[in-house]
Amino acid sequence: MNVASAPLRKSHLDTLAITLLVLCCGFWGLQQILIKATVAEVPPLWQASLRVAGATLLLWLWCLARGVPLFERDGTLKGGLLAGLLFAGEFAFIYLGLQHTSASRLTVFLYTSPFVVALLLPRMVPGESLRRVQWIGLVIAFAAVVVAFSEGFLHSSPVAGQWKGDAMGLAAGLLWGLTTLTIRSTMLANASAEKTLFYQVGVTALVTPLLSLALGETWSLDYSAQAWGSLGLQTVVGAFASYLTWMWLLRHYPATQMSSFTFLTPVFALVFGVVLLGEHLTLQLTLALVGVAVGIVLVNRR
Repeated sequence: MNVASAPLRKSHLDTLAITLLVLCCGFWGLQQILIKATVAEVPPLWQASLRVAGATLLLWLWCLARGVPLFERDGTLKGGLLAGLLFAGEFAFIYLGLQHTSASRLTVFLYTSPFVVALLLPRMVPGESLRRVQWIGLVIAFAAVVVAFSEGFLHSSPVAGQWKGDAMGLAAGLLWGLTTLTIRSTMLANASAEKTLFYQVGVTALVTPLLSLALGETWSLDYSAQAWGSLGLQTVVGAFASYLTWMWLLRHYPATQMSSFTFLTPVFALVFGVVLLGEHLTLQLTLALVGVAVGIVLVNRR
């Protein structure tokens, strides 16, 4: 690819990036509630299949309307397929892991992803390395998430095979981090945000239905208006708009600093639980909000 086509990458997050990241993390926190509310009616991997299939179609139509090329030869195929398989694996581990452990435990293991990015990406992209104070911020933010979900660890009843779910949550976090690493360290770093996302949702749209069939899930399209509304939000805002925004941000801003913001997602999920589901505002949640905010500030100090 021509060097002139490489994006101008900024060394720090500006107001636009921070605003978009907070909005994305806010919806991803809400999305957990949408998935949880819909899974009783729509099986999890079939739900994921409908979601990514719809997002793939929307993205293809978006690219047609904007004249964004998706199938030209630009050296991104190898990295794109790898990113897609990693993305599909992350989805599968999350949904399968929830069958063996609680959502709170899996969420904590999932958000080890920023550490994967911070540890491995600087080895390939030197400009992504973190200073000591930024590492301290990353640890504080993760510790705050653990505090937020501490009740789930302390009071949940023992579940047979829980370690399997924990391991799958950790594997999902690893795959999420490796997906970010692949996007930043291959030719995808110079690809459009649309094409980068197309690889991921396209491959996942092929993989998740096969996994759904393998698990014996029942397929149907006869669902309530509430279920379709949830699927619509997950597809249009979640798998299309928010992921496309994330890919655009990865193309223009430091991935290590961006990753620290993902700690907001599980905290947002708890906040939405308080606001929308009438759950109690606990001391743990209040401390978590403060801790995540402090951690993000430290990571993003110039």
